[in-house]
Amino acid sequence: MLAYLIRRLFAAAVMLVVIIMVVFGIFFLVPKWAGVDVALSFVGKQADPAAVEGVRQKLGLGDPIYAQVWEFFKGIFAGRTYVGGGDTVHCAAPCFGYSFRSEQAVWPVLTDRFPVTLGLALGAAALWLILGVAAGVLSALKRGSLWDRSAMVVALSGVSLPIYFTGLLSLAIFSYGLGWIDGEYVPLEDSFSGWLGGMILPWITLAFLYAAMYARITRATMLEILGEDYIRTARAKGLKEQVVIGKHAMRSTMTPILTMLGMDLGALIGGAILTETTFSLPGLGQAVLNGIKNQDLPIILGVTLITSVAVLIANLVVDVLYAVIDPRVRLA
Repeated sequence: MLAYLIRRLFAAAVMLVVIIMVVFGIFFLVPKWAGVDVALSFVGKQADPAAVEGVRQKLGLGDPIYAQVWEFFKGIFAGRTYVGGGDTVHCAAPCFGYSFRSEQAVWPVLTDRFPVTLGLALGAAALWLILGVAAGVLSALKRGSLWDRSAMVVALSGVSLPIYFTGLLSLAIFSYGLGWIDGEYVPLEDSFSGWLGGMILPWITLAFLYAAMYARITRATMLEILGEDYIRTARAKGLKEQVVIGKHAMRSTMTPILTMLGMDLGALIGGAILTETTFSLPGLGQAVLNGIKNQDLPIILGVTLITSVAVLIANLVVDVLYAVIDPRVRLA
């Protein structure tokens, strides 16, 4: 197990370096090769030439490509100082860049918003795992029953309806109509009950979408596994049905579910843009939208890196859980 974990950590570290280089290339090298002035995108098209030249000097866009890549990579782990244009700006590690529109480093902006998105992702994930997997297992065990048909109709509705529709509908019913839930976000440090009240509807909205997908994949996987020879052997040995389902069938069913969870959770931590926009949550999704509107390239770059790292970490955790659930993975 230890050797397997070391291999996965080494692979994750290599992939992290590759991600950083690819992201740098997308945001800095590709526009340069396409003839786009990156400095101009920082300050806006109406800026005077002196401001554009000042940003170009600060970012070191006139340096050789290898020097730019090294400064960008080093800044994440050791900080970076932007010099030129009449002033000096220091960006402490981890330096994901410096926004010349908001006049502040990107990392503090993202860390202020990250807890909101993390709370949204983890809360919704807990709901959709419990509800989706339970519904899928029951549908597989009661195949063709009224419960099975009803659950799959609800699941189909959840997959088909977009988040902004179900989000606005839940706000209209539970917040504006019935008045059961306030629906306004309150920081956790201000009030736990207020924070919980503001997160319930976003959790339910996201969980409804993802629980529907998890219910369908769980049902399909469980039906396939229940027809395997080792399940029939377990039943022939006289094992209780709870043991057959809970210990043998569920263990194999969890493999595709964990795969989906790693991808979905990593993407959500990177910013659930539609959900955060619908419920006015000040998370990473809102930061991306504001960065796009303001052409704030460092903010977009920072969220892109966080999203990539979140997916990488989530998949690393999933790989470890694979080895726990199925020992054969350790020998692969």
